[in-house]
Amino acid sequence: MKVIVFGGTGMVGQGVLRECLRDARVTEVLAIGRGSTGLTDPKLREVVQPDPADLSALSDELPGIDACFFCLGVSSVGMKEDEYRRITYDLTMRVARTLADANPKMTFIYVSGQGTDSTERGRTMWARVKGKTENDLLALPFRAYMFRPGFIQPKDGVISKTPLYRAAYAVTGPLIPVLKRLAPNIVNDNREIGRAMISVAESGSDIRVLTPRDITARA
Repeated sequence: MKVIVFGGTGMVGQGVLRECLRDARVTEVLAIGRGSTGLTDPKLREVVQPDPADLSALSDELPGIDACFFCLGVSSVGMKEDEYRRITYDLTMRVARTLADANPKMTFIYVSGQGTDSTERGRTMWARVKGKTENDLLALPFRAYMFRPGFIQPKDGVISKTPLYRAAYAVTGPLIPVLKRLAPNIVNDNREIGRAMISVAESGSDIRVLTPRDITARA
């Protein structure tokens, strides 16, 4: 498979990108983002640009892409809704519509989050915006799947860019293996997310919105 990874420098995206480079089913990886991933591999090509959603220079390549793993996102902490929406919804949909027009047979997998509000009417801002994003992605003419991980355990030395999350991991890190055994529908690690994405891209899924337990099963 030839895949595009957006957000390969983030905590989830780094895990997904590394799994793509490890997996023989993935033959080519195009990583698009505002900064370099710092990785080198014969399968990997990077496009670093200020606007990750501008795919005009890649228009000839897009019809040959099999899957997009969209891991680009930001924490909503301290953000107003219009600002969060511009990054979470507007940028995502610009990418998705371009890819759907170029190749409606493509698989598009979006990293959302547990607690996302599919009704788009709840009180929690980030959940409403994510719900709107999910709903509009599912309406596009490609194969779209929503991944809703819960608490994400970083592996391979990956560190979250968000200070609040780093502090939380420092406190809860030793408890994560226990929590995963006791509550499998709460915890995923970034390796699992990557392996599950590759599995779904290869063979599809009857489930369009995958919970942490579903992600673990596909991994």
